[in-house]
Amino acid sequence: MKYLGIDYGTKRIGVALSDDDGKIAFPKVILENNSKIIEELLKIARKNSVGKIILGESKNFKMEDNEIMTEILDLKKILESELNIDVHLHPEFLTSVEARKITGKSEKLDASAAAIILQDYLDGQNRR
Repeated sequence: MKYLGIDYGTKRIGVALSDDDGKIAFPKVILENNSKIIEELLKIARKNSVGKIILGESKNFKMEDNEIMTEILDLKKILESELNIDVHLHPEFLTSVEARKITGKSEKLDASAAAIILQDYLDGQNRR
């Protein structure tokens, strides 16, 4: 099964895709968070026959929801409803910092963060 990873931000949204076997995550694209974002995410998911979406769960250092979580939960509901697939929340704590360490200051930073979120989820699934 192919997975889609999402690193949600108020300005940009990083997107990653797994291989067909759901073992390796790859940065895909960075999308502007605007009025067409739902349409774009649905298009990517459908075009790539995604079976599950992994959406970054935003928490602060006290492990409390960040303000952005309301938007993330709204996105989760819409994607589940429109695609009729499971959208799983997965911790995205400091993934942008980790992506910056790996890629340096890069245009693909948000997509790399999405790949880190997705890879962490896949690694957990593959260990089981």
